[in-house]
Amino acid sequence: MKHLLAPSLLAADFANLQRDIELVNASDADWFHLDVMDGVFVPNISFGMPVIEAIARHAKKPLDVHLMIVDPDRYIQVFADLGSNVLTVHAEACTHLHRTLQAIRAAGMKAGVALNPHTPVSVLSEVLPELDLVCLMSVNPGFGGQKFIERTYEKTRQMRALLNEAGCTAHIEIDGGVNAENAAALYAAGADVLVAGSSTFRAADPHAAIRAMKG
Repeated sequence: MKHLLAPSLLAADFANLQRDIELVNASDADWFHLDVMDGVFVPNISFGMPVIEAIARHAKKPLDVHLMIVDPDRYIQVFADLGSNVLTVHAEACTHLHRTLQAIRAAGMKAGVALNPHTPVSVLSEVLPELDLVCLMSVNPGFGGQKFIERTYEKTRQMRALLNEAGCTAHIEIDGGVNAENAAALYAAGADVLVAGSSTFRAADPHAAIRAMKG
């Protein structure tokens, strides 16, 4: 299983955003992780379409866009037009999740579903064939720099077992509190994509931190 790392630009220096994008371009990281927050679904507002458009002009790696917003169906085509490669919606925000995932794929993107810490993996059992990625939140969504929730290891094992049983090849992504100390254990539990914000951009040597977390 290939290990992928997706630095979260939520932790980048927004006054020097192009510099930090170029850092990721030149690193061993695989994707850019972009957290879009609306201040309604989560208690924070991050950035929207103009910023993602600017990021896309400079990014040389896939854009992994994580929508922490209500009614994400309204914006599926917009994010496709912006150049998103993976679009992840929250199961908790989608009334008709199956239809939403089909719409994401129809727009030419890979379809992801994020689960909040309290949401069991079993809620995805009926949509596994529509999934390209499952994002397990290992912190409560809305803010960067939070402490990792230890229960995530067991939840990751449960998710991997569910995917394996169904013959589903979707990625398992872990988002929140990821660092060099827990990366290996998360891979061992069945994850193959790690989102790393603070542990990338606030490291003394971001390139070395990325290499350490990729394993």
